[in-house]
Amino acid sequence: MFNWKKDPHRRLNPLTGDWVLVSPHRTRRPWQGQVEPAAAPVQPEYDPKCYLCPGNSRAGGKRNPAYRSTFVFENDFAALKPGTPVHASNRGGLLIAESEPGICRVLCFSPKHNLTIANMKPPDLRKVVDAWVGQYLDLAANPGIGYVQIFENRGAMMGASNPHPHCQIWANRTPPNEVAREQASQAAWLERRGRCLLCEYAEIESAKGVRVVEENPGFLALVPFWAVWPFEIMLISKRHLSAIDRLSGAGRSQLADILLRVTARYDRLFQVSFPYTMGFHQRPTDGAEHPEWHLHAHFYPPLLRSATVRKFMVGYEMLAAPQRDITPEAAAARLRAL
Repeated sequence: MFNWKKDPHRRLNPLTGDWVLVSPHRTRRPWQGQVEPAAAPVQPEYDPKCYLCPGNSRAGGKRNPAYRSTFVFENDFAALKPGTPVHASNRGGLLIAESEPGICRVLCFSPKHNLTIANMKPPDLRKVVDAWVGQYLDLAANPGIGYVQIFENRGAMMGASNPHPHCQIWANRTPPNEVAREQASQAAWLERRGRCLLCEYAEIESAKGVRVVEENPGFLALVPFWAVWPFEIMLISKRHLSAIDRLSGAGRSQLADILLRVTARYDRLFQVSFPYTMGFHQRPTDGAEHPEWHLHAHFYPPLLRSATVRKFMVGYEMLAAPQRDITPEAAAARLRAL
C-alpha cells in the first residue's frame, strides 16, 4: 500500500499551480557535497565599518543620521529607478521587453548592529511592523506603483550583503511573476468556489494541526503541504485581510509576535543564526479592492539537515520541478518539538 511518509509522490501548490516532488526515502542518502561554515562571527552592537549603522557613511557616500529606532532610505544601488522612461519593444512576439520604473528602499530595523528579528524586543519589532505599513501606504499612493514587495534576506548564504538588521522594499510598476501567479490562482478560486483560497486552506491546516508550527490570535505559522524548502514556513493571517495596511493595532502586535516566535524556533533548530529569505505577498496597489487577496508571508530557509548542509536548487529543480526529501509533516514536527 502507498505510504505518504516513505513513497515518492508529488503535491500541488494551488497558489502557483506548481507541483513539488516529495522523495522521503532520500533522507537516508549520505552527504558528500559542499559544507558551509558552521556559524557566522559574533557581531558587535556598533560597527564603525558598517554602512547601515547610525552616523556612518554609506557605500554611496551619504551619511546616516544618528537614528534610534527604525530608519528608511532610498537604496543607493537600486534595481529600479523612478525616472525610467516608458518604453516597450516587441519583435515578432518573441523579443518582448518593456521599461520598468520603480522605487527601492532599505529599512533598518534597529540601530543595534548585532540584532536579528529573533532577539528583538516585542515593542521594537512592533515598530518595524508599523514602518512596513507606513512604507506600503506611502508607496501605494504613488500612481506609478502597482505592487510593493517587502522582503528580508538574512545571512550571507541568502545573499545578504550586510549583517545589520534590515530589509528591502521594492515597488514595481507591474506585479512581479510570483505575485501575478498567486493573484491569478486566488482570483480563479474565488470565482469558482465563492470563498478565499487561503481562508479555506488555513481552516484545513488548523483542523489537522500536523503542519502547524506556531499560532496566536492573529496568525497561523505552518509548513505548507506543498513546501519546497526543507523548513519552509508560511504565515497566514487568520482574518481575511488583503494587505498589511488592513491590520488593526492588535493585529500589528500579533504579526510582530509570530515573527519573533518563528525566527526563534529557526535559530534553535540547528543552534545557529538561521539564514532565510522572508517576504510578504499582498494586494497590488492599483487602487482596486482585490477581495481575492489574503495577506501572507513566506519563509524560504536553505539549511537542510544541519547548520553546515544546505539545499541547492540545481539539476532536477532547475530543469524539471521542485523536489524535497523531508516531508512537510516531518519538518513541522521538528520545529514544534524545539
